[in-house]
Amino acid sequence: MSGEVRHDFDKLNRLPPYVLAEVIELMKTARRAGEDIIDLGMGNPDMPTPPHVVEKICEAARDPRNHRYSSSRGIPNLRAAITEWYQRRHAVSLDPEAEAIAVIGAKEGLSHFVLMTVGPGDVVLCPDPAYPIHQYSVIIAGGDLRHVPLTHDTDFIANLEQAMERTWPKPKLLILSFPHNPTTTVVDRAFFERIVAFAREHDLMVIHDFAYAEICFDGYTAPSILEVPGAKDVAIEFVSLSKSHSMAGWRVGFACGNSDMIHALGRIKSYLDYGMPQAIQIGAIVALRGPQDVVEQNKEEYRRRRDTLIDALGKPGEGCWKIEKPLGTMFVWAPIPEPLQELGSLEFSKRLLLEAKVAVSPGVGFGANGEGYVRFSLIENRHRIRQAVRGIRSFLRDAGVGA
Repeated sequence: MSGEVRHDFDKLNRLPPYVLAEVIELMKTARRAGEDIIDLGMGNPDMPTPPHVVEKICEAARDPRNHRYSSSRGIPNLRAAITEWYQRRHAVSLDPEAEAIAVIGAKEGLSHFVLMTVGPGDVVLCPDPAYPIHQYSVIIAGGDLRHVPLTHDTDFIANLEQAMERTWPKPKLLILSFPHNPTTTVVDRAFFERIVAFAREHDLMVIHDFAYAEICFDGYTAPSILEVPGAKDVAIEFVSLSKSHSMAGWRVGFACGNSDMIHALGRIKSYLDYGMPQAIQIGAIVALRGPQDVVEQNKEEYRRRRDTLIDALGKPGEGCWKIEKPLGTMFVWAPIPEPLQELGSLEFSKRLLLEAKVAVSPGVGFGANGEGYVRFSLIENRHRIRQAVRGIRSFLRDAGVGA
């Protein structure tokens, strides 16, 4: 009788256990037991895609011409609409043929770009904490990942300069994302001017994941790295319609910037996919060129949810939890209350789920520097958020937090 055949996958072995999975599994178990768990964990937008976009996709889906293979780079009209968006929103001029490409969501585009341009021996710098694919795309590609601390009490660019001095061989790529997930950190144009100068000095490629380009509050407007003169020499920027236009499930994104980097992404995509279904690409054109009130409506709803959560948690009394209001993203990055810091973010998140009936993401799931924090996703309506706050404050009160 032959023994069991076991397969060993080196890249799989290099990927760490998915820390967030523990909380997700606990939530599923509780829900199967009939408990009402409010999910503020995964950043999965709950607001509907604009009706005019859905109608256009349905109309296009009925046309047999859209049933065939499409183009992995995106149809010409979509690439034109993408460059129009950049001109309108950021005063950036782009060539739709050489400097723009459609992707099946920013996550697909970014990870495939890294897969194409990074290999064994290549060093990549990435903030810690960070959205998981920013770090793990490097591991999947076989590269050497080096973390750069992104914390409230240090200067990120000083940390970046220090990492460059201490790293050998010389890094090839820097991955950034502002407004930042999970920390909600925002930057100004001067920050990107320093990044572009740094990249040019060190012959470094830059990826900027601009997923939260439109989700900004309180008068803050997020700059594109491509606004900086010389950025197109070193940078590629990824944008998503998932949050701005509530199109997460349709998987619509695009990348713009350096023509060689765009060409590299287009080349690997030509081997791996035929692009988004053409009907969805046509819907994306309508989303980009049509009425933009939905963007403002979505942004305003996220702001209201942010205020509902933070104002109610910070109200003086037992169970009080004071959190700084973010200027961007659909998240709240919250330091664990001091008396409970010793639990760590994973155990705190599990306790919050079991006792407050609220699911959040433990900060350590985004990197070592995320320890001591949890991330709230603003993906439930304000009524449910108020319900979550009542459960959280009760849990904190029982734990002796707040006075």
